Amino acid sequence: MTSFHRYLAEEVAVDHADGLIPRREALHRLSLLGLALPAASALLAACGAGRETAAAVPSASASPAGPSPLPTEAITFPGPESGVTLQGAWSAAANPRGAVLVIHENRGLNDHIRSVAGRLAASGYSALAPDLLSREGGTASLGDPARATAALGRVPQGRFVADMKAGLDELERRAPGKKLGIVGFCFGGGMVWLLLSSHEPRLAAAVPFYGPLPDAADFSGSRAAVLAIYAEQDDRVNATRDQAEAALRKAGLKHEIVTFPGVNHAFFNDTGPRYDANAANQAFHRVLDWYARFMI
Repeated sequence: MTSFHRYLAEEVAVDHADGLIPRREALHRLSLLGLALPAASALLAACGAGRETAAAVPSASASPAGPSPLPTEAITFPGPESGVTLQGAWSAAANPRGAVLVIHENRGLNDHIRSVAGRLAASGYSALAPDLLSREGGTASLGDPARATAALGRVPQGRFVADMKAGLDELERRAPGKKLGIVGFCFGGGMVWLLLSSHEPRLAAAVPFYGPLPDAADFSGSRAAVLAIYAEQDDRVNATRDQAEAALRKAGLKHEIVTFPGVNHAFFNDTGPRYDANAANQAFHRVLDWYARFMI
């Protein structure tokens, strides 16, 4: 089991332990990830008993962080190999200050991530949110978000890197001459770390939100200034925070580690039960300040 596959399974278990999904649903999601019943039951037990309750939902009045989003349009663009076409959501800033790749969570490309891309465009940064399940037909084709998670768990890490680099190629085509950045959330935060570990030199700024660190992360070859965002109550991801900082220091990258107090994993997602509007707004402004420092 790779570190990312393990992360996806543990995320299901933690959601159950926090009472966000019932045991039956947790076992269903873990089975889609390839865990047999004994292993799935053991993982749930290791992460806590959980409560038999339906997932909580944010208030209907929850206000997303940042400005009202600009529209996004569904696009396709060339993949890294001949014959491969990737899907994504594109939102163009009126007068772009830079261009940003937006990497989705473990549910694939959805309306929340499209909104993030639109909010970045409204803030002056043209944004492309690639669908890392394009080769499976796209997130929407899978229907159940749990199946999207399972499909992501079967993808080799090298394919993720190649597809994200193709996304950078598309950003260069659509926003010529602009500096490039990246932001990702949860699983997508891990993808940001992974791309930084691929010796990709084109990124000027990178912002992983509570992302799992790849095994043996090595950021040499990257030139990005990294703003790493964590949540105080997110013990599972925070366990690799010191390793991430050590790897950043070893690579000599400009960086800042920010841990928001009193919030949990996925606090930025305004469609989820852990959303915290105050922390999300602070984080969004931190991201814009970071991009203004290193992408203009």
